[in-house]
Amino acid sequence: MGTTSTTPTTPPAPATPSATAGIAWDEAFCSEGANCFRFGRDAEGKAYIGTTDSAAYVTDSIDALRALISAVKAGAADHLLA
Repeated sequence: MGTTSTTPTTPPAPATPSATAGIAWDEAFCSEGANCFRFGRDAEGKAYIGTTDSAAYVTDSIDALRALISAVKAGAADHLLA
């Protein structure tokens, strides 16, 4: 009868948006520890929003990002913070 080894494994480090090729990411905006977001842009003029703990991101045009930021500044997302 063989024995089974149960060596602990370390989970892989999460991918960061800065590792995504072709996107120039700004410095992360962080609040309260690990809640970090980044904005980025590529050579084609697309805008990106991502987190620092995942390689996933949202992308759209610069105009769409501008509209989103304006709406947030105007309070359109305030109900999410309550």
